[in-house]
Amino acid sequence: MGDLERGAGALQKFQSSINGLLSDLETGPGSSSKVAQHTVERGAFSGGNLPFGEADGFYRQYTRVHKELVSLSKLLADQMELLRLGVRATDVGLDNVDEDTRRRFHSIASRVDVAVDAQQERDKKADHDIDTGTKDLG
Repeated sequence: MGDLERGAGALQKFQSSINGLLSDLETGPGSSSKVAQHTVERGAFSGGNLPFGEADGFYRQYTRVHKELVSLSKLLADQMELLRLGVRATDVGLDNVDEDTRRRFHSIASRVDVAVDAQQERDKKADHDIDTGTKDLG
């Protein structure tokens, strides 16, 4: 604990770091908009969309994973924004945070909670499907 910085200066430094990371995420190749742009069409796996079961299965899995990556990128940005807003509130004092910032914080927190709950349900279903051998892999 000796290396732990305290006080408003430490919070401002931490907030600056979070702001930098959030900016890098939003403008970098990991942003949800840039991840969403990188898609592959079904025809890329067997020209002319010819019947090919393995290509169909691979495409379904690719699409599922791509959708999850976009979702995770959005979730990460939301969580970092929550952290940024929380640090700001801690720095200035909760009573000094304007109502719009409070509303934004609670809106993002609700969105994150819903996304995390939905992911946990998908994970639970996937685990169940794998355990029971009912998962359709292709």
